[in-house]
Amino acid sequence: MPELPEVETVRRGLAPVMEGARIVRAELRRADLRFPFPPGFAESLAGRRVLSLGRRAKYLLIDLEGGDVVIAHLGMSGSFRVAAGDAEHHAPGAFHLPRGKDERHDHVVLHLDAASGPQRVIYNDPRRFGFMDLARRDTIATHVFFRELGEEPTGNALDAAYLAAKFRGRQTPLKSALLDQKNIAGLGNIYVCEALWRAHLSPQRLAGSLVTAAGRPKAELARLAEAIRDVIAQAIEAGGSTLRDHIRADGSLGYFQHSFSVYDQEGEPCRTPGCAGTIGRIVQAGRSTFHCAACQR
Repeated sequence: MPELPEVETVRRGLAPVMEGARIVRAELRRADLRFPFPPGFAESLAGRRVLSLGRRAKYLLIDLEGGDVVIAHLGMSGSFRVAAGDAEHHAPGAFHLPRGKDERHDHVVLHLDAASGPQRVIYNDPRRFGFMDLARRDTIATHVFFRELGEEPTGNALDAAYLAAKFRGRQTPLKSALLDQKNIAGLGNIYVCEALWRAHLSPQRLAGSLVTAAGRPKAELARLAEAIRDVIAQAIEAGGSTLRDHIRADGSLGYFQHSFSVYDQEGEPCRTPGCAGTIGRIVQAGRSTFHCAACQR
């Protein structure tokens, strides 16, 4: 499933085309994705101007004039691409996927009148696990998708004090606590593994063990907060990680997967300087966890 850096990369790719453009027509090629489209969805979008593209956790937020917001989730295999006429857009000189997206899975097409001329924004989703919804901007904070989300891992609000308040007294494995969206919004399996390795913390350690009896963060928790922010920032800069389905809106590939230190590196030597350990794999709550038992304590 695309994680926060992949969704942020998609947002940045779509924003130059969509922001300020008018939706001439919304073409729905089926009645549903994971869920049915809201009643009158296509009609509600037609003629509306796109004011801005935002993101909250793993959701894209498309703000329209008039106060409505399109909420889009990519699910397991969803992707957007941009086309002008019959030509796909690719970044000049960038490595990109050939035309491999099966048009049978093009489920939503937004026909735009943009500053650069007519454009199409196409949503493709072979597994149809993504979805789109429509909400009023003034209800987003209390919307069922967002009201319980924790802080984003992209700014200084995610610090040791914040994590200490969330983890105090928790007898939950550290990895599970980090994946809990009520604690941190948008953090997923890949980047949790990478952040824990950078912070030299075991994914099996209890979250509450990083907080003193008085509720203060231990030094290890400050190290973890910094590692989370750094790995997310670097992944966004790299355009996310391309493992199976993720490509950018212009067709080019994310390349953070080439920087993985532990994720999917089972059997490889640990890259921590001076560590003689080997990356291993365990299963936690049905998900693969990659870590070095020698230096992650």
